[in-house]
Amino acid sequence: MDTIKQIYRIGHGPSSSHTMGPRRAAEMFLAQTKGLPIHSFEVTLYGSLAATGKGHMTDQALLAVLEPLSPTIILWQPQIELPFHTNGILFRALGVGGEELKRFTVYSIGGGVLANEDFNEQITNPIYKMSRISEMMPVLQKHGMSYWEYVEHCEDSDIWDYLAEVWKVMKQAIQAGLEAEGVLPGGLGLRRKAGEYLIKAQSYSENVRTRGQVYAYALAVSEQNAAGGLVVTAPTCGSCGVMPAVLYHLQETRKFTDKRILRALATAGLFGNVVRTNASISGAEVGCQGEVGVACAMAAAAASQLFGGTLAQIEYAAEMGLEHHLGLTCDPVCGLVQIPCIERNAFAASRALDANTYANFTDGRHRVSFDRVVATMHQTGKDLPSLYKETSTGGLASNSDMDEQPGDPALRTKDLNKEH
Repeated sequence: MDTIKQIYRIGHGPSSSHTMGPRRAAEMFLAQTKGLPIHSFEVTLYGSLAATGKGHMTDQALLAVLEPLSPTIILWQPQIELPFHTNGILFRALGVGGEELKRFTVYSIGGGVLANEDFNEQITNPIYKMSRISEMMPVLQKHGMSYWEYVEHCEDSDIWDYLAEVWKVMKQAIQAGLEAEGVLPGGLGLRRKAGEYLIKAQSYSENVRTRGQVYAYALAVSEQNAAGGLVVTAPTCGSCGVMPAVLYHLQETRKFTDKRILRALATAGLFGNVVRTNASISGAEVGCQGEVGVACAMAAAAASQLFGGTLAQIEYAAEMGLEHHLGLTCDPVCGLVQIPCIERNAFAASRALDANTYANFTDGRHRVSFDRVVATMHQTGKDLPSLYKETSTGGLASNSDMDEQPGDPALRTKDLNKEH
């Protein structure tokens, strides 16, 4: 199992698979074409990347890398899904006569990770000998180790500096999101709500107030992501609001130190890494259960860690966080990471706290293991029809009241002057 740094990637939203991954793929392709007499580039997007690429700013990510060097044309093939993965990209470098000088096919498989038939970034340098929680628990129990100590044991010495930067960016995303106002880009006319939620929360009694604050923090990060702001995948951009909301809330209300927060991040990263290794965190491959569901599991594990949960209680909290998101579809309206994505982050943050509370009422013993839920999630994702996996052709995406057709790249903003 690879480093947990693969779970926590810092970059600009709105999508790790549709924005971060394609941008890195374009940079990789440029390195391959160095020295060639290139006249233009042609990029073909397949499957989910083509279906929702406009809403996810895939074209902007690619053009930002390629256009400064040579004219670039982007072709959209949403009906063609390549065998390796639904998020396929074909790069072609063309000469002055249109002849092909270089081609490169690659897939953005989730969390900003790239792969094809020749390489796979998902497993680049396996540093964890154990890749399932059921393997880890008895070993850690025997040696009196916690999950975060196992992370420390396996990772390089710079892991705490890396997680400190992750936590810094998470907090900055919350603070920036709470201050920002206005309409999110993309054409849905969706206004930012985070700041309003935080203000409204102050007028309620303690229980409702704290829950409102959690909502506000999750909304703040998810809205920043939707606007292309700097965020941390946890495990993806589409689910990036869950972990920061839970940890920020607990630090604000329970005064946990940064050191303890970083340990919680390590524990959460370990659980997310198990899913990434044995299943998938790609919404295009397994639906939103692999994004928001995994984020909820990670946040539940982190919260349980902070409240002194045992190995079994932490595992149980994570198991509940994922189990109760099984079957969650990925059906973004107009292909944007906004509806229902932003609200889902807020609800998942709340559910993560509930999972922690429930687990800590128990002794940690339960029937269905986290690993079993991971396997079930993976199979469920395979069984989901493709229209429910980030293609923007089914579910909420096909039943919206927008003027635009679901998945239509040409999103239109209504002319307010004509309405009033």
